[in-house]
Amino acid sequence: MIPNVLSIAGSDPSGGAGIQADIKAISANGAFAMAALTALTAQNTQGVTSIHLVPPAFVQAQIAAVFADIRVDAVKIGMIANADIAAAVAQTVKGHTNIPIVLDPVMIAKGGAKLLQADAVNTLRDTLLPIATLLTPNLPEAAHLLGCGIATTRDEMTAQGAALCTLGAKAVLMKGGHLDGPDSPDCLVTADATTWFEAVRIPTANTHGTGCTLSSALAAQLAKGLPPAAATAEAKSYVAQAILYAGDLSVGTGHGPTHHFAALYSK
Repeated sequence: MIPNVLSIAGSDPSGGAGIQADIKAISANGAFAMAALTALTAQNTQGVTSIHLVPPAFVQAQIAAVFADIRVDAVKIGMIANADIAAAVAQTVKGHTNIPIVLDPVMIAKGGAKLLQADAVNTLRDTLLPIATLLTPNLPEAAHLLGCGIATTRDEMTAQGAALCTLGAKAVLMKGGHLDGPDSPDCLVTADATTWFEAVRIPTANTHGTGCTLSSALAAQLAKGLPPAAATAEAKSYVAQAILYAGDLSVGTGHGPTHHFAALYSK
């Protein structure tokens, strides 16, 4: 049976991040993709120029309509933009915590634009984080959620992952892309285990939407029944390939997108 995955996130008209990346990543990882929009953005590979928020009640209506008719096997939550939308998403999803919920705390776009208003951080931390099966922050996002300095070592990554677990997340994938050096290790932290996923940093500018892509791939793998560590291994392998073959695309002049369907196109 093909699993169904609902992504709740913002739109990227250039196709590299947001809902567009989520749909591609979920599909490429063997699940049927559904989407509820929280925001419309005007952006391309060079940055975000404008954001139009969807009214919270309509965000709720989209989510409720999907759950009323379709079996949902996992949920991915991405850009929620402000406190009202965060609260609306939490209110609608909290009755469905029997399925995996992947929370990607999207705060800043690759080009530097803020995608989460300051008043939403507390709401995200207090209402969405406690219902998350898996939280996927990069190092600046983890630090912002905890109100501390950005991790610069593996020990600090582990400690911050554990601290985020104490806030309610069942598991936290600390993404180490912001560490200095030739490697880009990620750390999966749960209440009783820490698992490292090693990776060599790929020198490329084509990293637009990598966080969206990874969290969506994770949701698809969890929807297929894999436990968090196995799902992470599969999702990271997929994203690494998408980055490695991103040069086959010719999309924009800034931070280009990853190649979500590299395995399909190469056949």
